[in-house]
Amino acid sequence: MPIDDLNDFRDLVEHRIPFNAFLGVRVHSVEPGVCRLLMPFRDELLGDTRRGAIHGGVISMLVDTAGGCAVWSMCNMDDRIATIDLRVDYLKPAQNCDLIADASVKLLGNRVGNVHIQLYADGKPHRILAEGRAVYNIRRG
Repeated sequence: MPIDDLNDFRDLVEHRIPFNAFLGVRVHSVEPGVCRLLMPFRDELLGDTRRGAIHGGVISMLVDTAGGCAVWSMCNMDDRIATIDLRVDYLKPAQNCDLIADASVKLLGNRVGNVHIQLYADGKPHRILAEGRAVYNIRRG
């Protein structure tokens, strides 16, 4: 992994990106080109309280963050990663559950990375709730 210190990477993702810290995003695991994030459930994340479904914007945020982290895991800490394109397919409602996003880099060039992301309820990796595909711009530091 080009990132020298996994603890620095974890600290950056979990604490130094305020939006991630606010939502409680945690790095579950990371290796070069692969990242798994966990986001704990909170009532404030609901978009439909009648059925307990998590808001689609929360799901797309986690998909995007996991994809960016997978690309970043193959770069240096001072490189900047920005989303160019993001597509999320919402397959099933995410209901009252902690969420896991698994991201894997499919192609990494000098300036662009392409990632596939799957999102599921913690403990239920066989039941995919959403899938995403994303492209990220890499600006070398």
